[in-house]
Amino acid sequence: MGNDISFPRQQARSQRFTVGAPRTFAVSPDGSRVFFLRPATATSRANGLWELNTATGAERLLADPAQLLTDPEDLPAEEKARRERTRESGAGIVGYALSKDANIASFALSGRLFVADLATGEVRELPTGGGVVDPRVDPTGQRVAYVTRGTLRVVELGSGEDFAVAQPDGEDVTFGLAEFIAAEEMSRYRGYWWEPNGTRLIAARVDNAPVRRWYIADPANPATPATEIAYPAAGTDNATVSLHVVSLDGTFVPVLLEFDYLNDVHWSSGGAPLITTQTRDQRTRTIHTLAPETGAVSELAVETDPVWVEVTDGAPAWTSDGRLVRIVHSGDEYALQVGDDVLTEGLQVRRILDIADDSILVAASADDPAQVHVYSVGSSVEQLSTGDGVHSAIRGGDTVVHVSSSLDWYGSKATVGSHEIESWAETPVIKASPRLLTLGERNLRAALLLPTGHVPGTKLPVLMDPYGGPHAQRVLSAQNAFLASQWLADQGFAVLVADGRGTPGRGLAWERSIAFDFAGATLEDQVDALQAAAALEPDLDLTRVAIRGWSYGGYLAALAVLRRPDVFHAGIAGAPVTDWRLYDTHYTERYLGHPDDKPEVYDSNSLIADADKLSRPLMIIHGLADDNVVAAHTLRLSSALLAAGRPHTVLPLSGVTHMTPQEQVAENLLLLQVDFLKQSLS
Repeated sequence: MGNDISFPRQQARSQRFTVGAPRTFAVSPDGSRVFFLRPATATSRANGLWELNTATGAERLLADPAQLLTDPEDLPAEEKARRERTRESGAGIVGYALSKDANIASFALSGRLFVADLATGEVRELPTGGGVVDPRVDPTGQRVAYVTRGTLRVVELGSGEDFAVAQPDGEDVTFGLAEFIAAEEMSRYRGYWWEPNGTRLIAARVDNAPVRRWYIADPANPATPATEIAYPAAGTDNATVSLHVVSLDGTFVPVLLEFDYLNDVHWSSGGAPLITTQTRDQRTRTIHTLAPETGAVSELAVETDPVWVEVTDGAPAWTSDGRLVRIVHSGDEYALQVGDDVLTEGLQVRRILDIADDSILVAASADDPAQVHVYSVGSSVEQLSTGDGVHSAIRGGDTVVHVSSSLDWYGSKATVGSHEIESWAETPVIKASPRLLTLGERNLRAALLLPTGHVPGTKLPVLMDPYGGPHAQRVLSAQNAFLASQWLADQGFAVLVADGRGTPGRGLAWERSIAFDFAGATLEDQVDALQAAAALEPDLDLTRVAIRGWSYGGYLAALAVLRRPDVFHAGIAGAPVTDWRLYDTHYTERYLGHPDDKPEVYDSNSLIADADKLSRPLMIIHGLADDNVVAAHTLRLSSALLAAGRPHTVLPLSGVTHMTPQEQVAENLLLLQVDFLKQSLS
């Protein structure tokens, strides 16, 4: 890769340097094979399914989309929606499922169903009516379930028989799909689960009839009808979700349980099926066991918290010998508990990676939230990952795939023993040089990036570049986390990235300190980080400070120029939430409460009423096809600003969703932002 391409173009066309990188790893139970997705060739963008022989290090392409598809990719609407929720921008094979012995894999391409015999290498298409979403081979490898047009179907691999096991009983009903709120906010992207012996499934029935309808138009194409979406805005009705045990012989057993939120289902040989639910206020989470024959449930554990109970990745689950594995609140820590025993201390456990007979792998942070390491927890706690960075792992048998990012290299490295799985991701034309800092009385974690070749003593305008809200962390010990910030710095700015209260990795009190106070806590932390950084680095010019961000970061940027114009002299708000009553139930009510109960909280944390305070340049950017933070947020703020006589700039992006826009748009968007910032701070 030469230096004849601009960083913005390179970042856009490589989808932030993810195209070509190996991903989505799985390991066979005996540890002899590692499976992963990567483009079929170094010049392709469509992911194929690969296998690594751990004994020899040989890699083999098992399924090549170019060989399996002759027509351009045409995704079902349900699959497009699923990818929007998962922020999936890849092409080709973007997900797959394995049988328990890892001899059969299933996947979808362009709404068509394929299975691969991983022993022989044979890949074949199974005839269906099309529109295939989320195909999953059963644990025994004899059949595949999939969803099409809201119907959950099963196809027998031996006979080819294809039959429905759960069909919609209403216009707004689906079986086997996750509802919007589960996929967007709970990281539950599936709606059915196989029994270990492959004869029954637990299926989620979702009825969207109670959910209010919103309509997203395409103003650039007025002949195109508006798209209708079921959007559960804060304070309004969610979809009605129920569970059913469905058998291959047509038996249909309702699960005798009503709930507000379905967090997850776990069905393994370690015990009865586990169903985890939350109350609407999210202060109670209950783990139930299910008797599949009758649909009866029993409470196994009830977790409560006066503010909220966290939804956790990889738990609850069973060990093979029937002990319950979960992540619990222990003092100010998220701790691993197995059975009645809390097994970690001094760690913030972020997720469970693997459960084996003798040990459990977790990803966790110790004293420094910018570092995430892999720990093996058994009779003792052992850190497996080495070196500063962000680490994860996948295990099968005695084989562990380590996936590691660091400030010392680009992207992530996937290693199996002495073998490193090759990545074909582009090498960025720039290298980030963040200075990691701990700032102020709250020990805010931050990264400061100066222009490459900066001469000390030269004053620099400052650009704050946060996300700054819950769930997402920007300050990580990883090179790729700071590439865009470094490019912005190289345009003549001192760029400061700060993680304030509410961000992950620092414990319960830190996360809960934003409850009912988005605007106060998160903005105060950005101000404090800025002032503390300027005390350390005299070249920061606090008379020229701008802030930019996307999504929550966009909200924070608009908030900053509206409420603290004494500190922030320009702002760029990308896809900002401006009125929290327009954002979804699970996220918003967790942090701000129910709008009927706390209207004053919604008023004080939203931006519309602040329109007449704008005295600084503000650019607002929004994708008109965004179905997460809908464009109404920007349009309502812009209308209020206009009514108050406050000049501002709006960039509407036609056809763009909440995800990164297409190549040319993404490149020019960065360039336009830099021009705006330079003019505003001149």
